[in-house]
Amino acid sequence: MATFMLLLFDDPTEYADMSPDQLQAVVEKYMAWSAEMGAAGRLQGGHKLRDEGGRIVRSEGGAVVVRDGPYAEVREVVSGYFLIEAADYADAVAVASTCPHAHSRGSMHVREIEVIGPSQ
Repeated sequence: MATFMLLLFDDPTEYADMSPDQLQAVVEKYMAWSAEMGAAGRLQGGHKLRDEGGRIVRSEGGAVVVRDGPYAEVREVVSGYFLIEAADYADAVAVASTCPHAHSRGSMHVREIEVIGPSQ
């Protein structure tokens, strides 16, 4: 089995018009899916990221520059992730397609984790 990261992308403004009950229903879908994947031995972890956008750290002209992120013209941000176990990409995509995020207004990237250092 290999480890894959499901990167969840959203436009945070899409949720601004939802009532607390609607937001709770969304959260409950993710919690149910996470519990199901955990019980099946597929889920290694995952977290929702805060909507504030974080910081962008990059090298510019040999200096490290830190900016608030994301850039103003980018509406879609990484909103969270899940780490899953899957046999291969086809299996990982099949698991991803059952995630509530696959049926939402956002998008999801499926990427295989490549271990380059000591594993924990």
